[in-house]
Amino acid sequence: MSYRGKRAVDVAVAVPALVVTLPLTLAGAIAVRVTMGAPAFFRQARPGLHGRPFTMLKLRTMHAVDPASERTDDASRLTRVGRVLRASSVDELPTLVNVIRGDMSLVGPRPLLMQYLGEYTPEQARRHNVRPGLTGLAQVRGRNSISWSERFALDLAYVDHHDLRQDLSILLLTVLRVLQRRGITADGEATVPVFRAESGPPHS
Repeated sequence: MSYRGKRAVDVAVAVPALVVTLPLTLAGAIAVRVTMGAPAFFRQARPGLHGRPFTMLKLRTMHAVDPASERTDDASRLTRVGRVLRASSVDELPTLVNVIRGDMSLVGPRPLLMQYLGEYTPEQARRHNVRPGLTGLAQVRGRNSISWSERFALDLAYVDHHDLRQDLSILLLTVLRVLQRRGITADGEATVPVFRAESGPPHS
């Protein structure tokens, strides 16, 4: 359940945020276009509310998978510009469009990959009972440096207990975490490890 007014808060914050950050988004798009070519934007189907797919929009940070160029994993595909965009979270700014469209909320469990849907336990799948978020409780409690089990526990704690005060707290902490550049990747990973039902802590 979402508290009353959550959607209104999303629109009231996301619209001015999109306008204010537009120069950063355009600068990032130009950097991607110059260093990686077209397209500058990355579109991918992600599970939204109740698992229904939507197209998430971000700035591109990786080359496409290309075995001929030995670009087959995140470490080989992630570019230098992409690392900067991820570290600063500028690659996430176009996702504000998804918030305005109602695909996502400002705060909620991060939308993961469509192929993970079949890997969740019924309890883990409850993370889709609310709109996915641009940021969330798991992102301010460790971002990508925590294990999958820790991440799901925080996602479900948010689903069960979120309110306006907590959302505002998470938004403020997100700004702090971005400035601190903490938890950008999992230990020993270029991004995050692939989730499998039997996955344990990535750094255990």
